[in-house]
Amino acid sequence: MNKKANSGLKIICLNRKASFNFFFEDLIEAGIVLKGSEIKSIREGKVNIADSYAVEKEGEIVLVNSHIAAFKQASYSNHNPTDERKLLLNKKEINKLIGKMQRDGFTLVPTKMYFKKGKAKIEIAVAKGKKQFDKRATKKNRDWNREKARHIRKSS
Repeated sequence: MNKKANSGLKIICLNRKASFNFFFEDLIEAGIVLKGSEIKSIREGKVNIADSYAVEKEGEIVLVNSHIAAFKQASYSNHNPTDERKLLLNKKEINKLIGKMQRDGFTLVPTKMYFKKGKAKIEIAVAKGKKQFDKRATKKNRDWNREKARHIRKSS
């Protein structure tokens, strides 16, 4: 009867801008290769994935342009905040993603970073970029729903 409230997920960082700029087709969970000072900085919540994306490099998927702040207590073994970080995926998943990126013109955008059972994971969306009129329609829809809810609340 009692359901566990916390399923072991602790969200560290969200990429809210991604859903406004892209249409998501598929969401994939991937592990991420990190150094010791990087994981300590992530545990403090000093991560930004807003402008990052993933690309294929030498048969592997790599996260580019993500910013993990330098850890203050790490001295000479500190990391570069904007390093490229390898994503951990199965070979079958990697081949599928590479095919979609090359053939169909999709891009890989991180949507959130979280801890799952103590391991840092990142959720990657297979996404297609929105045009300007799509963004306007999304904003118009959101404003209309907000106005509608306000009107219903006011009338009752």
